[in-house]
This record gives sequence, C-alpha cells and structure tokens, in this order.
Amino acid sequence: MRKVVKSAVCGLVVLAAAAAYGEEIKVGGGGASMSAVFTPIKAPFEKATGSTLMILQSSPKDGLVDLIKGKIEMAAGAVPFDAMVAGAEKDGVKVNRDALVVQQVGVNRTAVFVHPSNKVAALSKEQLKGIFTGKIGNWKEVGGDDKDIIVVWGKGTPGQNAQFQKEILDGAEVTKDILDTTNYAKIKESVSATPEAIGIDPFGMADASVKAVQSPVLTSPILVVTQGKPSAKLQKVLDYIKGEGDKYVKK
Repeated sequence: MRKVVKSAVCGLVVLAAAAAYGEEIKVGGGGASMSAVFTPIKAPFEKATGSTLMILQSSPKDGLVDLIKGKIEMAAGAVPFDAMVAGAEKDGVKVNRDALVVQQVGVNRTAVFVHPSNKVAALSKEQLKGIFTGKIGNWKEVGGDDKDIIVVWGKGTPGQNAQFQKEILDGAEVTKDILDTTNYAKIKESVSATPEAIGIDPFGMADASVKAVQSPVLTSPILVVTQGKPSAKLQKVLDYIKGEGDKYVKK
C-alpha cells in the first residue's frame, strides 16, 4: 500500500511540475513595448522555460483596460502610466490605482525611418521640425535627391505623436499634407513602399525594409502593469527580461 501511495504522490509532483513548466502567460498593450521587449524575447523565453508567452498587441490604454477586465495578466506600454489611466477612464473604465503595480522593464526609442534608397543619413532637430511642419518640402534641402518629401503619420499612435510634437516640433502642428496611416506596422509599411517617405516609429520596428537615420534621441520608459504583486509565473517573465533576456531586448 505504501508503494502505491508513494507512486501516486510522485505522480502528482511530476504533473504539478509539468503544469508549471507549460504555463500560458498573456501580455498585451502598445506596439512599441511589444516590438522592443516582448516579441524579441518570446521565442527564447519559451525555449528556456517551456511556458507560452501569448502577445496580444493593442495600445497602452487598451492593454490596461484588458488587464482590468481580466483578459490579460500583464499590460505594457511606452507611455506614462497616467496617460494609460486617463485613456482607460475616458473609455468609461474605472481604474483603481491602488490595486495596480507598475514597473519599468525597458526603454523605447523613437526612430526616424526613410526608404532604404534615400541617401540622407542624418537629420537634425531643426531639419525634422521643418520637414514635419511642411516648411521643408524637398529632400534636396537636407542633402537628398530632388524629390518631394512625403510625411507618413500614424493616427493610431497618439503617445508617440504627442512626444514627437512636444520635443521635436516644439508644440507645432504636423503638416496637413501627410500620408495618413494607422499603427506602427502600417507606418513602416508605408515608408518601405515609398521612396520619398519619412515617418517615425519605435526603434524596435526597424528591419531591412526601412532605413533609420541618425536623429535626436527621443526615449520613453516601457512600463508593465499587473493586478497587485506579480504572481510567480509573471515574475518569471520579468526576471527573464532583466536577466538572460536582456540581450534580446531592442534598445
């Protein structure tokens, strides 16, 4: 009888360990935080832990709303926490700040993208201000070819836009003559398909389809929000980001 009981106990221990090893973790939020931190670490984290990291990209505000509604376990964004809360409350979602724990897991850097064929390698703050306000309309004015500049602007990236307008445009409005698009992915897609284009996007979005020019540094903290103190499985993700996974995070 003792052998049977011992076997049963061992079996339960093995099953518990297997269940813990194969946990599913849902994280959601803005594209900047996903592209810089969570997408790059997903594969190596899953390989190292056996857990599944489910990424549900939306926006920082929607990530917080989904967290409060229990749809995800971690919300992330590259905007101030107050902005996330304000967005959620504007949508009619009551936010209990005391129930939430916020911590920084990285830094988002806004990059200036142009088409790979563009020979311009660097743009100063004044040049960027001129381009994005419409005062500079041809690439030859900043060392490029004689082509009209097409400004790509994402209406679905309000946090990024607000910071760029404040710190680079000194509060000025963006030119009305823009190629209007939506999110980070569409901004990059538009720039990569248009030789005359310029746009801003998280540096984590950079790949061979676009060229990141040298420009003034524009950064914001990447925050993670949890309901109360992170559980053991959530802490496992956070520890990985700050430890072994740091080499995968885009900076």
